[in-house]
Amino acid sequence: MCSVHQLVKLSVFALALAGTAAAQSDYKVISVSNPGTITGTVKWSGPLPRIASFTINKDPEVCDPESHKVRDLERLMVSPQGGVANTVVFLKDISQGKAMDLPAPRRFLDQKHCRYEPHILLVAKDDGLKMKSSDAVLHTVHMDGAASYNLPFPFVSQVVSRTMPSAGLVNLRCNGGHAWMNAEILVVSHPYYAVTDADGKFELSDVPPGQYEVVAWHEGWGVARQEAAFDVLTERKIQRPIFTDPKTWEKSVTVEGNRTAVVNFSLSDK
Repeated sequence: MCSVHQLVKLSVFALALAGTAAAQSDYKVISVSNPGTITGTVKWSGPLPRIASFTINKDPEVCDPESHKVRDLERLMVSPQGGVANTVVFLKDISQGKAMDLPAPRRFLDQKHCRYEPHILLVAKDDGLKMKSSDAVLHTVHMDGAASYNLPFPFVSQVVSRTMPSAGLVNLRCNGGHAWMNAEILVVSHPYYAVTDADGKFELSDVPPGQYEVVAWHEGWGVARQEAAFDVLTERKIQRPIFTDPKTWEKSVTVEGNRTAVVNFSLSDK
């Protein structure tokens, strides 16, 4: 069951896509003549906020082999040069274009050292998400939002797949007592989505010439509070972090045939 905060979070993402819903549902694949490209960088501006971390209090031999004792919750990843990783950049109100070509690594979830890899996933609506666990401990992948599953992973490296039936945001967490584990899936209905790399860079390719709104979406980096939960394996009471709302920024861009347009975003804690 979703908490009130989780429902608000999902609603924020729904609002970010409100103007694109009709276009996404009617998206048409065409042969794109003289396509253009949009590139850019998402960078951090100003002082960094306090970065949330969480005590590793279960299965340290697997989850914490280097004995760090705590785990960064990975909600804000900023490079030394200020690039912001894991920001989703997409085109708003695009109704036709290239065929779906989301990157394969973003459609395959691994559970490794009690982390979700990658932290941000992109899956096409009605397509399958493949999942496995590289850890020799029992994890459960609990999803809520646009998809709802609760999947145990008792065997190392066994791959399972589930279909993502609706476009929107899916929150991931582990109900096996590893309360710091978190990730997000964006289930999308067109291919013009990208996730920034470690340097904050992104590229949207094969874009039909025209004028667009480019949206930068970030999951948010704060912990609003901690919520009581249960380790389903031991029935032990634990505390789970509940995160602050996602954030979005928008910019207009004109794409010309066989040209590259540059769109840069600046994020801050304000």
